Amino acid sequence: MTIHDDEASVPPSTLAWVGRHLEPGERIVGIEVLRGGITARMRRMTVGRPDGGTRALVLRSFVDPSYLGHAEDWLNREADALSLLARTSVPAPGLVAFDPTAAHCEYPSLLMTHLAGRSVLHDEGAQTRVLLLARQLVAIHAVRPAERPRQYVTLTTADTVVTPKGADAAAWAAAIDVIRRPAPPCAGRFLHRDFQPGNVLFDVASPASAGARITGVVDWAGTSWGPADLDVAHCATNLALLHGPAWGPRFTQAYEEAGGELAAAASERLYWHVRDALACSEEVRAVARPWREAGRTDLTTRVVEQRLVAYVAALMDASG
Repeated sequence: MTIHDDEASVPPSTLAWVGRHLEPGERIVGIEVLRGGITARMRRMTVGRPDGGTRALVLRSFVDPSYLGHAEDWLNREADALSLLARTSVPAPGLVAFDPTAAHCEYPSLLMTHLAGRSVLHDEGAQTRVLLLARQLVAIHAVRPAERPRQYVTLTTADTVVTPKGADAAAWAAAIDVIRRPAPPCAGRFLHRDFQPGNVLFDVASPASAGARITGVVDWAGTSWGPADLDVAHCATNLALLHGPAWGPRFTQAYEEAGGELAAAASERLYWHVRDALACSEEVRAVARPWREAGRTDLTTRVVEQRLVAYVAALMDASG
């Protein structure tokens, strides 16, 4: 067995559990860490087949004590989502097995198929990818589950927002006042809840390739039921921090042009966009780190923070 990283080491109980879900004659021949995640440890497991070929699976394990309290809920939701999406055109991993309470594994875990492609975070080719992201999100919101997932939750409040150093105090105070209001009424949709470039895989020859296509959408642990604006706002914020503040509104426009429906009132749209942007103020460091690990070494915590400040200011300026 080839192990490329100390973090790729898998506890014996978990390896035994994975082994019980392989096909007869298959065995694990390699394990490597997949970088870029925040809440869980991800490993790619190469499985040797009796005919000499290989296939790949992905093991998602919640090892950080900070997230263990959420693991059972998140893994159950992800398993439900993957089972549902297997009957749709949305390119999601196939569910192999899951152990949400760590009854068999060292940590709460989920085993799924590995999808081809990779996340692309570079600025080159962003325009093409933004259009693809918008179309994909419209398709996700079109999914109609027989049983709705849990209602969405938003943890950020006016009291938990962290105003960055150097931010326009008046603009941020006005933005915070926006989320003091009750959430606008909305028509519910099937939500991913963390739809952003880091959770979308592309088949691209190079970052600037015009022939890019989406091969998969991953990390369905936050699947919820709520307003389409919430998913759109989240992706818009991430694009604004990755590529610059102007990319947030561009994504929102692309989503509508792709057939997506958002709140009719500008004040309601502003609510969701501001709420998601302010949520990032509490975790700028956590957001920036996996992007740097994925190759965007220019995205220091300070750079991401400055882009967030500019994006919030742009949202408030556009609202008049």
